[in-house]
Amino acid sequence: MVHDARRIQVSFSDGGRFPAHTIGDDPATDLAVIRIDAPALVAAPLGDSQKLRVGQLAIAIGNPYGFQYTVTAGVVSALGRSLRSYSGRLIDDVIQTDASLNPGNSGGPLVTSDGHVVGVNTATIMGAQGLCFAIGINTAKFVAGRLLQDGRIRRAYIGVEAQTAPLHRRLVRFYDLQQKSGVIVAAVTPDSPAQRAGLREGDVIISFDGKPVAGVDDLHRLLTDARVGVSSALIVLRWTEKLELKVVPEEVQSN
Repeated sequence: MVHDARRIQVSFSDGGRFPAHTIGDDPATDLAVIRIDAPALVAAPLGDSQKLRVGQLAIAIGNPYGFQYTVTAGVVSALGRSLRSYSGRLIDDVIQTDASLNPGNSGGPLVTSDGHVVGVNTATIMGAQGLCFAIGINTAKFVAGRLLQDGRIRRAYIGVEAQTAPLHRRLVRFYDLQQKSGVIVAAVTPDSPAQRAGLREGDVIISFDGKPVAGVDDLHRLLTDARVGVSSALIVLRWTEKLELKVVPEEVQSN
């Protein structure tokens, strides 16, 4: 964990230790960029996580339970998984592997047999065997680029507490909806974009910016940095009435 760290020190396999400082971190993807004050460092080559195939050899490197520089191997078990981050947002295109990961592996590289980094190890399913996950390197490169440029990742929010809920079949048929579920609003944050747009508790969001919303994760995916400050159409069902509201998402303020 480097979020809010007062002091960061990086250790190398030759015993060298060097200070570092945080450029930026993104809790929504469990990634961070740090700058190491050390000379003549050699970077590991980065691969392309889109070119991975199920069954391909995967090698994980990390410090599980404090055992430094541990190497484990397995295969890519599945691609395109989704994983819930600590912030509650969904991380898409996650790599599933059966390479053994334990606490301490998080942040270490997942590499191919030719030494190219294709993922950043992030999580295991406690109590399960062979269910381990890594953030795809393509996602990591995108996040790192934004952190290097701005020191943060901009994400939009509208200010609601909500959950996925099924839609009544009659409403689906009557309004010819593409989905059978939506996002029901449990609470609206005071002085938020949602409140200013007229959203109410009990409203069911079914579309945002012209795209269907079948659940909370759909809404999160659509609330990108490109929507910050931009008026967007929010289609909701209020009882049996279909309404269009105009909402202007704001940037999520990190703690």
